[in-house]
Amino acid sequence: MNKGAYFLKCAVGMLLLVLVVGWVVQTLWNWLVPVLFHGPFITYAQALGLLVLSKILFSGIGAGKRCADHCKTANDAPYWKQRFQEKFSSMKPEDREAFKQKMKEKLCRWEQNPAERERTRSND
Repeated sequence: MNKGAYFLKCAVGMLLLVLVVGWVVQTLWNWLVPVLFHGPFITYAQALGLLVLSKILFSGIGAGKRCADHCKTANDAPYWKQRFQEKFSSMKPEDREAFKQKMKEKLCRWEQNPAERERTRSND
């Protein structure tokens, strides 16, 4: 088979896949969301838009697995994690403890009882 015919079959196959997945998204949305959450019905074009938006939000634009090789550092940790560890380890001990305490206050509020949680919210 020549390359032109193969390319054409792949292009048609991808187009059909996108059309079918768009139809599935629209059907599932219109079946579930209005009934469960009292949301709106969507059109086919909106379903395709949701697919594009979810692709951008959940996997980025064009990053894919290509980033796996050059986005990691020498010790196989993601760049952001190594950068955080460098900054955290260079902090003074009292600054490090203050940072930990602030993060605990912000992120661990579920451990508080409701009365204390309301009091800390009113102070923010």
